[in-house]
Amino acid sequence: MKKATKIVSLGRDKKWSKGVVNPPVVRASTVIFDSLEQMSKAAAGRGKGELFYGRRGTDTHFALQAAIAELEGGAGTALYPSGAAAISGTLLSFLKSGDHLLMVDSVYEPTRDLCDKVLKGFGIETTYYDPMIGAGIAELIKPNTKVLFLESPGSITMEVQDVPTLCRIAHEHGLMTMLDNTWSSPINCRPFELGIDISIQAATKYIVGHSDVMMGTATATEQYWEQLRENSYLLGQCVSADDAYLALRGLRTLGVRMAQQEKNALEIAHWLDARDDVDHIRHPAFASCPGHEFFKRDYQGSNGLFSFVLKQGGNKKAMQAFVEGMEHFKMGFSWGGYESLILAEFGIEKIRTATQWDSTKPMFRVHIGLEDTEDLIADLEAAFARYHAALAN
Repeated sequence: MKKATKIVSLGRDKKWSKGVVNPPVVRASTVIFDSLEQMSKAAAGRGKGELFYGRRGTDTHFALQAAIAELEGGAGTALYPSGAAAISGTLLSFLKSGDHLLMVDSVYEPTRDLCDKVLKGFGIETTYYDPMIGAGIAELIKPNTKVLFLESPGSITMEVQDVPTLCRIAHEHGLMTMLDNTWSSPINCRPFELGIDISIQAATKYIVGHSDVMMGTATATEQYWEQLRENSYLLGQCVSADDAYLALRGLRTLGVRMAQQEKNALEIAHWLDARDDVDHIRHPAFASCPGHEFFKRDYQGSNGLFSFVLKQGGNKKAMQAFVEGMEHFKMGFSWGGYESLILAEFGIEKIRTATQWDSTKPMFRVHIGLEDTEDLIADLEAAFARYHAALAN
């Protein structure tokens, strides 16, 4: 099937949908059995699409898990109450005291905090590496290194990693590989074809797509699926059937939303790139973005999220003037919904330890939504006027 057909069709097996277009919301804690034999059969099939106990899932969850697993190309998908929970649940499913973790330096800030504040307390050592390290990753591998964690493109600064090279070297040394694949969603990157063992999504973002559900997913290869499934269950990870239903409903429009937001974002990025006051664009589709060549090789498309850096050194007052007073861009965390967002990025250098960041040039991160691009450009034009007026005063 082509991508668009898959998105519409996956997870709609009649054993879950009962013949209706959208699988119903099946809420459950206790599941009732008529006999010991039936209960034993359900226990043997728990986690494999058999009703057993609410935390193991219902038809609503099974439909979503099947859809995500097939879209990403894995053997199975575990569901979590947030993207951060998916990351922590996955790492804790495979790491133990005395292990060493290689973590990309451009990772999502809460993931860094997890490593430095929680995993460290469990006796798990973390080394941060330059996202552009490529084959040099071999020099950082220790006898006790167990996991190589990637996030590509990187959070905020958008570096695209050479995923196949990193995975090849990791596997040569017996490491497993994990990727935060949220930026691509399940449709713009095929992580398992690049050598990834577990692909993680903050489904809060593009899968749900409407800024009203917190959810995470982790999809594993056959080799790691059983351990991920069972350990996630033991860690108490689960989501409500209502949220699973909303994620399924959001998934059906993922392709058209992503295509339009990619189109809108590229138009606005090119407009920004043409401005004299913009230093460069941190968008994987632009040559100015580190790892652009890997994006062209490994990705099937982009989305609405990118950053841009200004030439003229600003100050907090000017950056505040830029983002405050916007009509269509809103200030808020997260991204992936239908609305446009903007953030002024401060202190990137404080969350980088293996790489250097030039903090003298102001940077803004934007998520381009489904609004008309003429309105968004007008909003940015006014923001630049406020910014330069604040600098002049």
